[in-house]
Amino acid sequence: QVQLVESGGGLVQAGGSLRLSCAASGRTFSGYSMGWFRQAPGKEREFVAAIIWSTDTSYYADDVKGRFTISRDNAKNTVYLQINSLKPEDTAAYYCSARSGGISSNWYGYHYWGQGTQVTVSS
Repeated sequence: QVQLVESGGGLVQAGGSLRLSCAASGRTFSGYSMGWFRQAPGKEREFVAAIIWSTDTSYYADDVKGRFTISRDNAKNTVYLQINSLKPEDTAAYYCSARSGGISSNWYGYHYWGQGTQVTVSS
C-alpha cells in the first residue's frame, strides 16, 4: 500500500521560504516519478514540479522556475519541495503525488496522492 505523507506547510510572509516534505512508503520508487501539485480555493489543481526518482531529472512549471526546487533523498524515501521568495499567489494546498514511469504535468496521470499540506503567504 503506497502512502505519501506531506509536511512542512505553514503561514509565512511574502519573500520567505518553506521546505515541504513528502515521506513515501509502501514500495520502492525507482521506476516512479514524483510530482508536486497545488490547488487554491476555487481553482483547479495545477502542476508545480516533478522528479524522476531514478535519474533525479526534474521539471518545473514556468511560473515557479527559479524559485522552487524539487529533490529527493533515497535513504529517507522522501521528496522535498524547497520554495523561496514566496508570493501571496503561492497560497494553496500542496499535494505530493506518484506515478509509474516518466514525468507528467497532468494531475490525472498520477496514481497516488498525499493528503496535502497548506501553504499560506501573507502580504
